[in-house]
Parts: sequence; structure tokens; C-alpha cells
Amino acid sequence: MFNNSSDGALKGKLVIDLSRVLGGPYCTQMLGDHGAEIIKIEPPRGDETRDWGPPFHDEDSAYFLGVNRNKRSMGLDLSKPDGQAVLLKLLEKADVVIENFKPGTMEELGPWL
Repeated sequence: MFNNSSDGALKGKLVIDLSRVLGGPYCTQMLGDHGAEIIKIEPPRGDETRDWGPPFHDEDSAYFLGVNRNKRSMGLDLSKPDGQAVLLKLLEKADVVIENFKPGTMEELGPWL
């Protein structure tokens, strides 16, 4: 999924993508198009749009691939301490964090964030 070779205006910037479906992934896709490094955090089962098809390419939907180009992906269970610890390490280096959870979801994840 990651194939960003751009020397764009955002080269050297790290974006943590906690978004899903369309608005957030499309936003971070454009940041990646301008050279940012994007790390997409997915639940352990994967982003639900991976299954939105047909059409499919290998095992992922064309929809998912279309709005997630220029990204690397990582599966984390943010309800578990291990997943939280990994995310916190990533956030220490991040320049931008994008999320589009339903209101209150970030607070439900706990005070660790």
C-alpha cells in the first residue's frame, strides 16, 4: 500500500491516520500525495472498507485501495495497553493526527490518550 516517492511540500512530516471510511482517509491520502509519511492505524481485524466490494484487487477492495494510497498500515487494538503504548510512541514523533471517530470515542479510549 505504501509507495510514496514524492518530494512534495510535506516531505519529512509524519501523519498518524486514525480515520476510517471516506473523509479522513481521503484527507490523509492527499497529505501523502504531497510527500507526508502516513501511518494508518487499523483495528486488528482491519479497516472495514477492505471488504467493500466488488471490485477487489487481491484481497482488498478497490475502494479501500483508492483512498489509502501512499500509506503504511498497522493493526492495533487501542482498547489494550499494548496497543495504546505503541500508539503513544508513534504520537511522540507525529506532526499531525487525523481521526474521525464518532463524538466521545476518543474519551472512551481512556485517559492514556
